[in-house]
Amino acid sequence: MKYLNRLFTIIFIISLLLTGCIPQKEYVLLQDKSSDKHYENPYSPLANITDKYFLQPNDYLFINVSTPDPKISEFFNQSSSNSVNNQRNQNFFYYQIDDSMNIDFPYVGQINLKGCNIRSGKEKVQEALKPFLKEYSLTFKLASNTFTALGEFRKQGVQTMQKEQITIFEAVALAGGITPFGKQRKLQLVRQQPEGAVTYEIDLTDKNIINSEYYYIYPNDMLYVRPMKAKQLGIGESFSIGLITTALALYLTLQTVIK
Repeated sequence: MKYLNRLFTIIFIISLLLTGCIPQKEYVLLQDKSSDKHYENPYSPLANITDKYFLQPNDYLFINVSTPDPKISEFFNQSSSNSVNNQRNQNFFYYQIDDSMNIDFPYVGQINLKGCNIRSGKEKVQEALKPFLKEYSLTFKLASNTFTALGEFRKQGVQTMQKEQITIFEAVALAGGITPFGKQRKLQLVRQQPEGAVTYEIDLTDKNIINSEYYYIYPNDMLYVRPMKAKQLGIGESFSIGLITTALALYLTLQTVIK
C-alpha cells in the first residue's frame, strides 16, 4: 500500500506540473518577437493593398459602363453569355474570366486580363473602349470574394468576404476561430500567384505579421491549421488534466482519512 501511495503521489506531482507546461508563447497572439522577425514586405511600394491580388480563371467581375447618353450606356452594358444567370444586379453585370483569362465584353469582344490585378484589369477594359467612347466612366470590381478555411477551424469551408481583402485575424474570426488543438504558430497560407500556387507558414502569435505581406487575406486564398498531437491521441476538447489531478487529490485524501 505504501508503494501504491508513493506512486500516486508521484503521478499527482507530475500532473500538477503538466497543467502549467504549455508556455504562453504557444497561444498568446501579437507577441513582440522583433528579435526573431522572419517576415518581409516586398509590396510596400504599392499604393493600394488590392494591387497585390492578381485576377484568376473563374473569377467573376462587376463591370459597368456609364455615359452621358443612357442609350449608349445600355448598349455597352448588354447581357453577355458569361453573365451570371443573365441577370442585372444594381446596374452591374457579372463577367466570368475563362481559362484563357479572357472576358467576353459586349460589342468590344474578348479582352485578355492575364497577369492583371484590379487596377491594371480596369485599364485593359478602358483601353479596349477607347475606339468607341470618349466620355464615360467605368466601374470595375471583383465579385467572387471567398477564401477557404481547413483544418482546426471551428467553421471549416468556403468563407465569404465582405470586401476585396481582409486581415488574417478577420479571416480567422470568420472561420469561427481556431480550436484549442490548432497550431497557431504554424498556420499555412496557400496563395495563387501568376507563376503558380505559393505556400507560406505564418505565426499568429508574432505581431510582426501586421507589417508583412501575409497580414491580408485575398480571394481564393486557402488557410490550413494543423492539429496538435493531443488530438491524434484521441483527447477531446473537454479533456482537462485538472480532472486527473482532482481525482488523485481526492484519492489521497480518502487514503489519509481511512488511515
